[in-house]
Amino acid sequence: MIKPISFKVVLITLQCVLSIALSAQHASKPKRVIFLIGDGMGLSQISGAMSTYTGQNAFLRFPFIGLSKTSSAKQYITDSGAGATAFSIGKKTYNHAIGVDADTVPLPTLFELAKQRKLSTGVVVTSSIQHATPASFYAHVGNRRLYDSISTFLLNGNCDIAIGGGADFIFNRKDKRDLSAELKASGFLVINDTILKDIAATKYIYLLAKDGMPTMQKGRGDYLKRAAEQAVKNLSTNKNGFMLMIEGSQIDWGGHENNYKYMASELYDFNETINVVLDMAAKDKEMLVVVTADHETGGLALNEHDDPLRFSPIYTTKDHSGVMVPVFAYGAGAQEFAGMYENTEIFNKLVKLLNLK
Repeated sequence: MIKPISFKVVLITLQCVLSIALSAQHASKPKRVIFLIGDGMGLSQISGAMSTYTGQNAFLRFPFIGLSKTSSAKQYITDSGAGATAFSIGKKTYNHAIGVDADTVPLPTLFELAKQRKLSTGVVVTSSIQHATPASFYAHVGNRRLYDSISTFLLNGNCDIAIGGGADFIFNRKDKRDLSAELKASGFLVINDTILKDIAATKYIYLLAKDGMPTMQKGRGDYLKRAAEQAVKNLSTNKNGFMLMIEGSQIDWGGHENNYKYMASELYDFNETINVVLDMAAKDKEMLVVVTADHETGGLALNEHDDPLRFSPIYTTKDHSGVMVPVFAYGAGAQEFAGMYENTEIFNKLVKLLNLK
């Protein structure tokens, strides 16, 4: 008598077949990594916003999904400084820290390790380039609010390309330092404009706002998508590879305001940028795309509505929450990101895949 095949066996078999198929399509290790961070983007934000989105849902395109624990070293509820620093140095740290551990000791960031391997690096954000998340990849300061100090770390050359806001911390500094001239002397092209234009440089700082960028609701348009495409094009001239961090910064800001429409419009924009990046990775078998969040913002709940086909977005806080956030991965080495783990493991996985240590 033949025993019936259990559902568990079928599921494991399908997972194995999927993994084999994906490994055949992509290299086991990437040369080019695009790491996208939706600041404040939890499952509720994705579930709510994408349920009413009429375009292509980028999150449905990922074959591997994990969960990241977001707590910082000393608090269950993290902030963006500690959250991004966990990604960049692989250590839990205190809230508001940038590129330093819980004892304020600077540790090498992913970008600094990448530069040692002769990879190119870059950040593209809708905040200022000195904001907590991008700063954590190239700076080391005790407090995220030290924007003038953070800007000076660009002189170290560990971030080749930076696109976003933050012109005031370069051109209108409290210490009156002419940082623009110093950056130019260090080999950077420094651009202060309100319109993103195509350039061929491989080492530049493109500043498009005094501080944060305009919101989608106030006409930012497809800046993030175009900036991502430009950065990838410029970074791709390095045959050794690159690491690019792209942040949908203002998903978080909409959460802090408990403004669902603001949040959703920013997440739609982030979704379209992910789609563009995934299209690149589908053609580039040595590219890895990882999408996650540093934390969830707003404690968003999708509650019952009078219309059974709709929901009511309800916020429980104007700050961050401590729930786990999703991790999505596609491309070379993507299988490494399945499972449940501390946020610091994302650093370890990227170090392993890029042979940074």
